[in-house]
Amino acid sequence: MERKKKLGKKQIWYEVQENESIEDCLARMRKDGFMVIGRKEEPLFHIVDGEPAYLRQKIQFKGIPAQDIE
Repeated sequence: MERKKKLGKKQIWYEVQENESIEDCLARMRKDGFMVIGRKEEPLFHIVDGEPAYLRQKIQFKGIPAQDIE
């Protein structure tokens, strides 16, 4: 499942999926015609025996259309 979150009319957040590397996500952005202008990371937790336990890191890249950079 591909996750993109639209921000304004020209900005989109791309999330690195569990089954892809950071490079794969960046390649997907380039293929869609976007260039990275920001990065955001946050930890994801789940509950184990009533206590929060670290699950993985959620990594997102903010992109804008590459033609807007020129």
